[in-house]
Amino acid sequence: MDNYKPLTPGQVQICDRLRQMKLSGMAEALEQQLCDPNADLSGFDERFENIVNYEWEMRFNKKFSRFLKKATLKYPQADLDETIYEPDRLLDTTIIERLSTCGWIEEGRNLIITGATGAGKSYLANALCIAALRQFKPAKYIRANTLMNELERARLKSEYLDYVNQLARLDLLIIDDFGLMELDLDKCRDLFDVIDSRESRKSTMVVSQLPVKAWYELFADSTYADACLDRIVHKAYRLELNGRNMRNPN
Repeated sequence: MDNYKPLTPGQVQICDRLRQMKLSGMAEALEQQLCDPNADLSGFDERFENIVNYEWEMRFNKKFSRFLKKATLKYPQADLDETIYEPDRLLDTTIIERLSTCGWIEEGRNLIITGATGAGKSYLANALCIAALRQFKPAKYIRANTLMNELERARLKSEYLDYVNQLARLDLLIIDDFGLMELDLDKCRDLFDVIDSRESRKSTMVVSQLPVKAWYELFADSTYADACLDRIVHKAYRLELNGRNMRNPN
């Protein structure tokens, strides 16, 4: 390459030492500058700032990727883009913007997202989860049926308490498609254990096609219904999505 400037032995040593100190991002950024014959057109402060920022961004992206993988999102690329402001979606964008700051998660408050099929509930839930992940808040997305099956499987393996405790440590647990299953007595008990372990400490987001007033009928046992819904609904923020169908915009 015509614009390539080879490194001196001393420069190679500095880059190697940066890598030995686990500062590989700084080493890579420094190498790029040292090999660039035009790098001296920038001042020292700007060049050093670029080196540090390169290291910071590389570490941020690696850590974020680990958190994102553990979250098991349905839409890992979800984003609060300009589509939320489209009038026919009928979204309360002021509330969404405030929720995206994740203050509600720091408060241990819950969030309930309900609305019509295809209105973008799951996508919005994933986007809000990603906002939390960018603040390195441990989170997990799971469909309600899958959660119930995993709890049953954990019980059969004598790992039930461990699994419930794992869920209890998450800053945010998203339960999607709530209401698309029947809650027999065993499932009532399991759901209560999960919700109760997180109450007032950690945030749970529940996403459902059914309005909250219809949830009570999902439970086979009224005592568990009262206990679960009181813990989920009390002091929960709410979003209602009844705008255009995002799967079939026409």
